[in-house]
Amino acid sequence: MPEEQKIYFNGINGITGEYLIPPMPITEAADIARGETREKKITTWLSSVWHKIRTPFMGLPLGVDPTDISQVGWGIVFLKDEKPAVKAALQPLINHRISQIPDHLVKVLEYRPGESWEEWLGRYQVAPGNVDPAKIPYYLLLIGDPASLSFLFGNLLDVEYGVGRLHFDTPEGYAAYAESVIAYETDTGIPNAKEAVFFGPRHNFDQATKMSADYLVNPLADGKPAANGQPAMPGVADQWGYSTRKIWGNDATKAALKNVIQPPGQNKMPAFLFTASHGMGFPLGNPSQEKAQGALLCQDWPGFGAINPDFYFSAEDVPHDAKLNGLVIFHFACYGAGTPQVDQFIHKPGHPPPNIAEKPFLSALPKTWLSHPSGGALACIGHVERAWGTSIIPSHSGPQIQTFQNAIGRILIGQPLGYALKDFNERYAALSTSLAATLQQAGWGSAPDPDSLVMQWIERNDAEGYILIGDPVVKLRVNDF
Repeated sequence: MPEEQKIYFNGINGITGEYLIPPMPITEAADIARGETREKKITTWLSSVWHKIRTPFMGLPLGVDPTDISQVGWGIVFLKDEKPAVKAALQPLINHRISQIPDHLVKVLEYRPGESWEEWLGRYQVAPGNVDPAKIPYYLLLIGDPASLSFLFGNLLDVEYGVGRLHFDTPEGYAAYAESVIAYETDTGIPNAKEAVFFGPRHNFDQATKMSADYLVNPLADGKPAANGQPAMPGVADQWGYSTRKIWGNDATKAALKNVIQPPGQNKMPAFLFTASHGMGFPLGNPSQEKAQGALLCQDWPGFGAINPDFYFSAEDVPHDAKLNGLVIFHFACYGAGTPQVDQFIHKPGHPPPNIAEKPFLSALPKTWLSHPSGGALACIGHVERAWGTSIIPSHSGPQIQTFQNAIGRILIGQPLGYALKDFNERYAALSTSLAATLQQAGWGSAPDPDSLVMQWIERNDAEGYILIGDPVVKLRVNDF
């Protein structure tokens, strides 16, 4: 009897060196998917808004260009009780945006504890499904601890708006980020080369990194040869005039990653860095969770059952004298951007989800990228919760990576980063709609195909988890390379 197909999850346990979640049979995952519970009004809204966000205007008034910040505006959202020192640290960034955007389209907004996304919009006299930049600008920078300003709030706003978020441990972190952004946007020259780097460890003993290296990193970096009547496709960086550097397989070591962000000699740092790897995960209460959760497991890892900090790149490994200004980073890694308080996906149907952290938090590595005192990165895109490697290859087709290609392409052509995730947001809304319809039919007695149900569930979860850490209007200065 053939062995049942299994799902392999991204993520390695920082204590045991084993998978965070053992490979799961499709039938078990299907049982979890059938227990899916979402507020009906959210699912209904996603269904209704899906067609609107697929248009070039993203629910904005007809003719308003979402890539033009002078038309769609910029807002910063503070917690109601935010510390005055944090607001003061970000005032230079607010002043800078006022110098770029008409006054009536720059807003300083407030979030009150416990507000839903719908209640928050309503307080500013905007309904879901309608984007009015004069009331709430299209680009929104959320400021605050995810324990107070939740990931869910940001995710739902991000379906219709261009959302980024920041949370640093001190006001000095916010000030350093604001200073780096302003310097990048106003200096006469830029510090980066017109280069994109693709970093992908690949372990022969590990199905997850074989998948991400072969079916994500390779086609993103190298493109595809002509086949079956289809023309050749260039790598995504080549397509937009960037040089490409691929650090793959045995070359994708911790030392190699360090050399990317601290180039030897007089070499310039790249403009864009994409990594695909396991992200590290640590148990609830472990002291390494907040400082190393989401750290990037490199090729140095010798195999299951062995783990130590020499094998992964964490916030503590970012050199103190690195100059990261102008860099945009995209991590495909478990917990690469953040960790929720509860396990949102893997729990027994009918039972409450277990806690996986004492509180939700942004990962330390992207926070360090952005607040580096010698010059911080512009932004970091990553995943909250686990990254789902299986979503790269749906069960009934070959690799499907257009969402990544489009997001990276938008970054490289100089569109605002809050707009770059447009395709992930469309995918989240479309798959939520499709999954709800499948589960509704199951509730009527229809037996959905387990493979199809699980893949819808995984792909929806994967698309939901991507967030932007950083100001959503930052963009590469493509005309200055």
